[in-house]
Amino acid sequence: MYLEDFEVGQSFVSPTRTVTETDVVMFAALSGDYNEVHTSETWAATKGPFGRRVAHGLLCLGLGHALMLRLGILEGTAVALLGMENWQFTAPVFFGDTLHVEFDVAATRPSRSQPDRGIVSLDCRYLNQDGMVTQRGRLALMVRCRPEV
Repeated sequence: MYLEDFEVGQSFVSPTRTVTETDVVMFAALSGDYNEVHTSETWAATKGPFGRRVAHGLLCLGLGHALMLRLGILEGTAVALLGMENWQFTAPVFFGDTLHVEFDVAATRPSRSQPDRGIVSLDCRYLNQDGMVTQRGRLALMVRCRPEV
């Protein structure tokens, strides 16, 4: 979708994805975040705040972003993620949780400096299989305008 295709109020729902132990192990290795709340079942069960291991919040942020891209609506038109506003991590994501993203177009505008692109603001909710919101906030994306023919 090009900038002109987005309308304020449009809603989208992504496909789902289950968070696995492999995801967490790979993210820990990539990020260097081996906090025991993510990597030690014994520690998490006895000392952790949730009684079991949880996935990294930033891992789930990335997974949610990837789920949004799987819709294909930004294929070939997304230029950049410009920012996040009021992002909140509202609930833990456990190994085996299945996530999806619901998002609405909050605003669109042409770029002030690049006439071939614009900004789309999306209000996002990352939900687990029970409908609990695990993350929420607004993303600003730069997208291409429809080419003139």
